[in-house]
Amino acid sequence: MVGGRDSPFAGRAGTLTLDENGIYCAGLARKAFNGGTMSEIPGGFFYTEEHEYLKPTDEEGVFFVGVTDYAQGELGDVVYIELPEVGATFDKMDPFGNIEAVKAVSDLFCPVAGEIVAVNAALDDDPAVVNSDPYGDGWIVKLRVSDPAQVSSLLDSGAYTELVGG
Repeated sequence: MVGGRDSPFAGRAGTLTLDENGIYCAGLARKAFNGGTMSEIPGGFFYTEEHEYLKPTDEEGVFFVGVTDYAQGELGDVVYIELPEVGATFDKMDPFGNIEAVKAVSDLFCPVAGEIVAVNAALDDDPAVVNSDPYGDGWIVKLRVSDPAQVSSLLDSGAYTELVGG
């Protein structure tokens, strides 16, 4: 861990590096620290080990993508989100943007291959919605999945709960 006991990230799970501008770049841990508050993990969603989720929309094959409650809690106060362009396509686990907290930046990974069909432009004005409502108004993009079989390879709520130590 960078910065030791006096670091703004002391006691956080994950890997931190300090970039040339003095900004901590966080990679979130795959396991939760013992003793934290329990994160909300809704059923009916699909999750990645990198702490993104897929939430079904009303449209077949289209999902909301965002960061989990666990991820937003580890990052702290979100101040900026880099959003991709509508129409951009990504392979599974390609970075599609990044999320910046007060002193940490983390990549956002595409959970499955697909095309961005919408971005949550409201996050430009209020990125902190990711902290206050990660599974509702805090969604980041809508993704049209190009290979539905990839969705079944993601974690369900039970497996994700185990991942984060719940």
